[in-house]
Amino acid sequence: MNAWRDAEGTPHPRAAADCRIVSLVPSLTELLFALGLGAHVVGRTGFCIHPRDAVREVPKLGGTKDVNLDRLRRLQPTHVVINVDENEAPLAAALRSMVPHVIVTHPNAPEDNLALYALFGGPGSHAVQRAELDACAARAWPQERVLYLIWKDPWMTVAADTYIGRTLARVGWAVTHGPGGERGAARYPRIDTLEDAVTRADRLLLSSEPFMFRAPHVAELQQRFPATPVHLVDGEMTSWYGVRAIEGLRYLRALRADPARLAAQPGS
Repeated sequence: MNAWRDAEGTPHPRAAADCRIVSLVPSLTELLFALGLGAHVVGRTGFCIHPRDAVREVPKLGGTKDVNLDRLRRLQPTHVVINVDENEAPLAAALRSMVPHVIVTHPNAPEDNLALYALFGGPGSHAVQRAELDACAARAWPQERVLYLIWKDPWMTVAADTYIGRTLARVGWAVTHGPGGERGAARYPRIDTLEDAVTRADRLLLSSEPFMFRAPHVAELQQRFPATPVHLVDGEMTSWYGVRAIEGLRYLRALRADPARLAAQPGS
């Protein structure tokens, strides 16, 4: 990893050849392997599932918010990679007391993937990333308001200034909730009355993660709101940054460009 400042402005010098990395962010675990740093990854969360074959050999340390710190300490990492949205502030503080380098990330738009590649020292497929962004911008997408659900009981959605919100906006899908700020619960607000939220949307999108929405949920909500199209979308394609962002932008363009493809999404 090259010398670079993380999302909090903390400088991180080039890592030594014997560095030991714990990644507590699923999409960044995938990115580390893609950049050839997989041999240095010594710990991960149970949600770090890509690349599937490679991560099987990496010890799990719990979830993104319930990390087993005793087990992490025993791994003696030199670097821990965290994210503002996925890992909470008390965890970051605890990590700083035991790990030399805690690298904080906070991508908020597809363009931020370019900085992520730079932070981790990879050439980064910059041209491919830029080409995908340009391809999204080159088309005048029909504008739609979408209610993008990420959780059930309670219902939760995303704010417009989150990575998900800004990624959806690249293909003309504007989420129904406005900016939520840099940090805090307003970025992923609870919905008090689903009926009221749906009235502000042209379309209802159910994400396959973090809540595992599936076909029965689509059918239930479509019956409940027959006038509003309800679809299941691949949450990894809309919320995972790093290498998956390229495929994610292609996926979203394909959905918007071909209404039949959107209608044919699993569970739609």
